[in-house]
Amino acid sequence: MNISAKDLQINDEIRDRELRVISSDGEQLGIMSAAEALKIAEEKNLDLVKIAPQAKPPVCKIMDYGKFRFEKAKREKEARKNQRIVEIKEIRLSVNIDTHDFDTKVGHAKRFLADGNKVKVSIRFRGREMAHTNLGLEIMDRFAQACAESASVEKAAKLEGRSMLMFLVPKAAK
Repeated sequence: MNISAKDLQINDEIRDRELRVISSDGEQLGIMSAAEALKIAEEKNLDLVKIAPQAKPPVCKIMDYGKFRFEKAKREKEARKNQRIVEIKEIRLSVNIDTHDFDTKVGHAKRFLADGNKVKVSIRFRGREMAHTNLGLEIMDRFAQACAESASVEKAAKLEGRSMLMFLVPKAAK
């Protein structure tokens, strides 16, 4: 968003015959012509800004437009700073995974979850392993149990083609 982008009509750009005018301190000044309102604004050394063009009659406020734009840009920047993009990290397991490898993968998953990311756990079945999808389901359940204190299961283990997928989310996020 460009800070200098003008999305509101100000001063001479306002062409409406009648306007509802609000003073800089929020007091209603009533309905008047654009010329009168502009004259009042110029006397106070401020700008006339149309803040509600869809209203009948349109609402204008007398304010310092430069200061208003600066405050708006500051609020938008603050909002962007507080945003956080959640990434999906993938952990691949196999049907015949050994204990230590399993524990290592659980450790990685816990670290990803602590950072606030989602974790996609997948098992790829090769060849004859397709006949033993129940083993994959047991491994997925064991993995979910191992991560239970830091994560909750967003999407339970499900077989999709030759892969079994499960999604975990950090507990604080729910």
